[in-house]
Amino acid sequence: MGHRHRILAGVITAIAATTATLVAAPTAQAAGSVHIAKIYYNSPGKDTRSNASLNAEWVTITNSTSTARSLKGWTLTDSSRHTYTFRTFTLGAGKTVKVHTGTGHDTSTNTYQNRRAYVWNNDKDTATLRKASGAKVDTCSYNNSHASFQVC
Repeated sequence: MGHRHRILAGVITAIAATTATLVAAPTAQAAGSVHIAKIYYNSPGKDTRSNASLNAEWVTITNSTSTARSLKGWTLTDSSRHTYTFRTFTLGAGKTVKVHTGTGHDTSTNTYQNRRAYVWNNDKDTATLRKASGAKVDTCSYNNSHASFQVC
C-alpha cells in the first residue's frame, strides 16, 4: 500500500468514526427527561383570587422517559421562592402532571399547591424544578405581559 493509500485509509477511518459519533448522539437525547413543559401564568379574566381563577394558573411537568419517576420531595419554585413540594407522587412514563396554584384533590394528572394567592407573575417569572436532593432539573422563564402562557 502506497503512502497516498495509507493517508486515504486514515481519512476514511476518521470520517467513519466521526459519522458514528454523530449518529449515536440522538440516541442519548431519545432517553428523555423530566422537565417543565408549559407555564400558564395569566389565568383568564380578572384576578379575583377565586379558587377557579387560582387553578387556571398552572405549570405542566412532563416525563418523557420510558420509566415512571418518583417526584417525592421534588420542588417547583418561582423567582420569589414560593415553593411547592411534591408529596408522594409518581409521574408515569410519557405522562404529564399539571401543578395548579389553588386547592383541589390530587390525582395522577393534577396536583394542587393549596394556595390562596397567585404565584406566577403576569409579566415575567422563572420556574425551577429541583430533585429532593436540591439538584436543579429544569428551569423555564418568560418575559411577556401580552401572553397567557409560556411553552418551555
